[in-house]
Amino acid sequence: MTWNPVTGCTKISEGCRNCYAERMAKRLHLMGQRNYQNEFKITMHEHMLNLPYHWKKTQHVFVNSMSDLFHEDIPYEYIKNVFATMESTPWHRYQLLTKRSERLSRLDSQIKWPSNVWMGVSVESDAYSFRIDHLRKTGALLKFISFEPLIGPIDNIDLSGIDWVIVGGESGPGARPMAKQWVIKIRDKCEEMSIPFFFKQWGGTQKSKTGRLLEGKIWDEYP
Repeated sequence: MTWNPVTGCTKISEGCRNCYAERMAKRLHLMGQRNYQNEFKITMHEHMLNLPYHWKKTQHVFVNSMSDLFHEDIPYEYIKNVFATMESTPWHRYQLLTKRSERLSRLDSQIKWPSNVWMGVSVESDAYSFRIDHLRKTGALLKFISFEPLIGPIDNIDLSGIDWVIVGGESGPGARPMAKQWVIKIRDKCEEMSIPFFFKQWGGTQKSKTGRLLEGKIWDEYP
């Protein structure tokens, strides 16, 4: 399940170059979808804040698949409201993912971290591994890393304090290739440290053909 109390974003690093959410927002705008009247500009949707209360069956919820909750243009008060909804619906499990680990770090002491919130950072290459350090220092009870789209090697990776790792290649128009050895290196580190490893996809312009087998196996490990 996805839940988007905010839509829109701006590019911050190399992993954003071929942003799928930007393409999707433009398409939804052309279709007349209410929440995308501003296309991909940061827009807060207060009418969406209570949506999870209406899901009576337990859901695994990806929060802001079409934005980044820690974007600098989203006021802390609104972020607090999103967290309040998550805390008040403990029957759901929420995943948040950000590239703006500096702001995550700054706001950490003001956030009351519910046990049903998984906090993650995106790391697309070694140049952005500092985001892992920011995440590690937060009070989030479950911390994960999404190496997606993985567009470069990750050297000397420190996964201490990390509870889950996802790896995936870039997909769609202009997709950049992902080398097998980059994936294997991360997978081996996870196995060495007994960290659940999830391999999402090889990606490419036709991801359905490249699939998600890694050395003949589907990696679907969860915390």
